[in-house]
Amino acid sequence: MNWKKLSTEYLSNHPYFTARKDVCEMQNGTIVPAYFVVELPESVCAMALTENNEVILVKQYRHPIEESIVELPGGFVDKGEAPETAIARELQEETGYRFSDFHYLGRTAANPGVLNNFTKLFLATGGKKAAEQKLDYNEEIEIKLFPLEEVRKILMNGEIVQAMHATCLFYGFEKLDELNSKI
Repeated sequence: MNWKKLSTEYLSNHPYFTARKDVCEMQNGTIVPAYFVVELPESVCAMALTENNEVILVKQYRHPIEESIVELPGGFVDKGEAPETAIARELQEETGYRFSDFHYLGRTAANPGVLNNFTKLFLATGGKKAAEQKLDYNEEIEIKLFPLEEVRKILMNGEIVQAMHATCLFYGFEKLDELNSKI
């Protein structure tokens, strides 16, 4: 049930904000004269556990919502980079930790009515502090370590407002339960 794209006009072309206006024809023949799409690179995030079974959360200011929020580490996948490589890189850059194991949890689309990208979700375990943070010029990230059960409470209290990160935590807890039942 795909629409036919009749034309595309780019309104903005920036690596982190490309916006376009498509003219589309629906299957029933209806013409949609202006459908706006924001193109973003694929992204990754992880529920990251240290070797002491603490979850690494990060606190940072998010300008679009004008709030500092607690969320998972993650970021964009570089062109030509595998998501598994990207999450290992992002975790090390943002937290200084390296991880021994990565479990793919799935993918999610933040707002598929407007955004064209997916976020790949991971559980990273066995984290050891290996370096200092290497942040981008526009990042201020405070690392916070929490016991597993405290993170579950934070999640269930609605304190994780980044929807993809909440989804990753739900899947991460499910995967941890699965892994622990095999022990």
